[in-house]
Amino acid sequence: MKKLLQTTLLFALAFCAGRLAAQVVEYNRPPEAVTTSADGNWGLSFPGEGQMPVGNATADYLKQFNAYYAQNTQDKVIYLTFDAGYENGNTAAILDALKKHNVHATFFLVGNYLQTSPDLVKRMVSEGHNVGNHTFHHPDMSKISTKEAFEKELNDLETLYQQTTGQPMKKYYRPPQGKYSESNLKMANDMGYRTFFWSLAYVDWKQDAQPSREAAFDKLMPRTHDGAIVLLHSTSATNAAILDELLTRWEEMGYTFGTLSELGAPPAAPAA
Repeated sequence: MKKLLQTTLLFALAFCAGRLAAQVVEYNRPPEAVTTSADGNWGLSFPGEGQMPVGNATADYLKQFNAYYAQNTQDKVIYLTFDAGYENGNTAAILDALKKHNVHATFFLVGNYLQTSPDLVKRMVSEGHNVGNHTFHHPDMSKISTKEAFEKELNDLETLYQQTTGQPMKKYYRPPQGKYSESNLKMANDMGYRTFFWSLAYVDWKQDAQPSREAAFDKLMPRTHDGAIVLLHSTSATNAAILDELLTRWEEMGYTFGTLSELGAPPAAPAA
């Protein structure tokens, strides 16, 4: 138990350090200056309130790898996702709020989470949420160039998930810290995965500097847009405290909540 606790604490520190090194990129260059593709950190520019942001890789470029960051639609739909690098006591409240509103989200998990919090993972599944692959060790995947190493990070998590839940894992992949390369996108697609970035997020992962309720709403509400893939962290005490109200506000704006299965067709099964 002591060793498991030490492992969890070390992973939490590493997870937070990685997030600090890869904060949400916001820059003001005009949409026409955005490059067709980009390796490195996922980033967004925001053209205006309520509008779909522009990624540092275009939707058309990403789509060739079955990768997505939003749904280009005029329907008032939101796709809610959570990254869960470790458990610190906030997930139960998040699940309670989702259940209250009958909203199904996708939780992107890592190996440490499955090892330390199997009961919460089983609750996610039993309450209709999807679980996606955030890799086993949460490394910088853009630095992984070999197919074998890339596949091991995803396959090891798949195996642990199936051992934990008795079910196969959804083929949904989110690069840790939003760091990626074109070769990563291709390898994920070749494994049958869809890659999901995001179009709406805020700095919610700093455990010693959690945003206030007001600051969270000030960041999230003006940037809410049709077809948004929302990224929140389940480690955030602020998110746990405001999620019920946040879902209510979105519902009052006319939004419904979709699932990631609605974005793109599943890739062809890998060759035997």
